[in-house]
Amino acid sequence: MIKKVRKAIDAGDKDVATTTYTSAQSRIDSIADKKIIHKNTAARQKSKLSRAIKSMG
Repeated sequence: MIKKVRKAIDAGDKDVATTTYTSAQSRIDSIADKKIIHKNTAARQKSKLSRAIKSMG
């Protein structure tokens, strides 16, 4: 899911990036709840994606 958001950001498609981000956000949270990744890592990834989408303009 993160790769899809990154591809949309690189392509400059803010609408697709935003919709993909919302689904990726829940996926990242569920992975963190299962303790596959640390909760701080999940928060950092979500923050980076959100910041990249906001900077698209």
